[in-house]
Amino acid sequence: MRTLPNKCPVCGGEIIVTRLHCQDCDSSIEGRFVHGTFETLTPEQLSFVETFVRCEGKINRMEDEIGLSYPTIRNRLHEIIRALGYEPGGEEAGMSDEERRRILNDLEQGKITYEVAMSMLKEGED
Repeated sequence: MRTLPNKCPVCGGEIIVTRLHCQDCDSSIEGRFVHGTFETLTPEQLSFVETFVRCEGKINRMEDEIGLSYPTIRNRLHEIIRALGYEPGGEEAGMSDEERRRILNDLEQGKITYEVAMSMLKEGED
């Protein structure tokens, strides 16, 4: 089974679904149907969301699973948040103590440099 495209492969315009069909009873429904929230994401973004959920939203687990750095994962997450029509950190009050401790532990263990740690800590203050 193929996934429903969300952009026209010819012009890039929005795809409007106008017909649904049931293979079991051979019924069809016609009309204009809108995409669900996550159907507007690219396959890569959906895969990222699936990994994020599987890792229970823990970025350090995602780092191990997909082999990307904390800042890269956070940037991809922000792209997805924007693609869904929200602004990242809109309700956030800064970095959690757990995130700050993880950064400092990574610095202490030599996983990241001082400059990277400072950048991550400053980004968390915004």
